[in-house]
Amino acid sequence: MGLLLVEDALSRILAGAEPTETEFVALAAAAGRTLARDLAATRTQPPFPASSMDGYAARAADLSAGRALKVIGEAPAGRAFAGRVGPGEAVRIFTGAPVPEGADTIFLQEYAIRDEAGVTPTAAEAPGRHIRPAGLDFAEGDVLLRAGRRLDPRAVALAAAMGHASIPVRRRPKIALLATGDELVRPGEAARPDQIVASNIFAVAGLAEAAGGEAIDLGIATDDFPALERGIAQAEALGADVIVTLGGASVGDHDLVQSALTARGMELGFWRVAMRPGKPLIFGRLGRTRILGLPGNPVSAIVCGRLFLTPLVRALCGDPEAGRDPSEPATLAEALPANDKRQDYVRVRITGRDAHGLPLVAQFPRQDSSMLRVFAEADALLIRPPEAPAASAGETVRIIRL
Repeated sequence: MGLLLVEDALSRILAGAEPTETEFVALAAAAGRTLARDLAATRTQPPFPASSMDGYAARAADLSAGRALKVIGEAPAGRAFAGRVGPGEAVRIFTGAPVPEGADTIFLQEYAIRDEAGVTPTAAEAPGRHIRPAGLDFAEGDVLLRAGRRLDPRAVALAAAMGHASIPVRRRPKIALLATGDELVRPGEAARPDQIVASNIFAVAGLAEAAGGEAIDLGIATDDFPALERGIAQAEALGADVIVTLGGASVGDHDLVQSALTARGMELGFWRVAMRPGKPLIFGRLGRTRILGLPGNPVSAIVCGRLFLTPLVRALCGDPEAGRDPSEPATLAEALPANDKRQDYVRVRITGRDAHGLPLVAQFPRQDSSMLRVFAEADALLIRPPEAPAASAGETVRIIRL
């Protein structure tokens, strides 16, 4: 099987990715979830003509005479004035309160002189001034939030204003993570001189959670079939929508992940992608569960997670734009050599802006896929397509922000 182009790999990973089931959650727990159905307003907002300022509700025709108006009552927010404003009358009103019948304008308290005789406006106001009409924001029945929308704080606030105490969202996809390798130990555990601390599982779990999934850490499996089979069986028992293995995806004598998955019944989709870092990447299906076998090198795993796992989780959440290109234009601050047959994801800094406002980017001098320090300091990944010719400073490129 030859090397697969990145865009073809993503297309295969997302093909047939059906959204998870719908569940209802309280509005207080809805932030970060993905809406499963269109949401319509259950009420009109505002439900009545409302004052947008503190002042006096009156008739615009009475404000130009410069005479005192009789104050016949008060309208604080939440308590409407029950009467009607007639000629020569005014009602003290506060922001958000319903405008009394008969009044067609609000004159501000800053332009009012209050005394025993009443209140005298010092400036005229046009009809409708400082009044929010009923339905200014939305009307009952308006569909304001669409299925597939990721609910950020703005969307949650809108859903609340629409009158929804609970809302239909997609179940968070379960993403089971299994690190592999005799050389790995957990942070804080004693490590032999020939071992390293497992790090990529935490980054990939963060990517899964940030995309809307539920990350399940299955720990570290040693490089033997029984340990791998136990980890895979545990993921299946937990009802994982996606099993992500970390490491062991290549073809070395100790790279047993693909064999263990195949023995378990995995239908292999592909296992090599024309990219750097991250060439050894497994994709397959084990019944209803999707398999992503990521490389063991930390930077490779995180780059592949960003390119493939993130959109897969979004697709399982029902996001119609899950496969959208995440890149944006940027300008090279320095020359780059020609690229080979693999798509390169170069770690770069954003050093400023060009004359057109595009970010200026410069690569780190060392790009080794084991170097987490460089990756943590990088601002973006610069995309170098296969066979890209040498590029000069000032040329436009594409980047994915980190």
